[in-house]
Amino acid sequence: MGLPAIIDAGLEYTLTQHGPVSSLAEAAAARGVDPGRLIKSLVVRRGENDFLFVLVPGGRSISWPKLRALLGVNRLSMPSAAEALEVTGYPRGSITPFGATTAWPVIADVALSGVQVSIGAGAPGAAVTVDADRLVEVLGATLADVTDPEQRGT
Repeated sequence: MGLPAIIDAGLEYTLTQHGPVSSLAEAAAARGVDPGRLIKSLVVRRGENDFLFVLVPGGRSISWPKLRALLGVNRLSMPSAAEALEVTGYPRGSITPFGATTAWPVIADVALSGVQVSIGAGAPGAAVTVDADRLVEVLGATLADVTDPEQRGT
């Protein structure tokens, strides 16, 4: 589902495949990229049967106030794993906007601009490294400041 959609989009990519990983650092090392260049594709519920993808750089997390302000809504939530699978066709850990069962809108964090990034290709351990600006263009994504650095425990 994911890789054929990436190919159909005409996006130049380098495919990487790796075994199970248990952290952002492991995934980045397996893909040969800096952790900040690894994209987490997150599904966010805006309303009943209304979702969107948010592309979040590694080491960052969604800033809910920023995302709510951008979308002009008071409430957003994350769907359950089962609901995310139902609305995208992908299990958590393999979610990508490419080839999803519904072409939900995509928001990409501005930190992804001007760099090479690695994004999931729709199967466990499969990812593509691509030009982030071209990725945003191909997906018709909105580029916006919607993340903050992840908070580390003390």
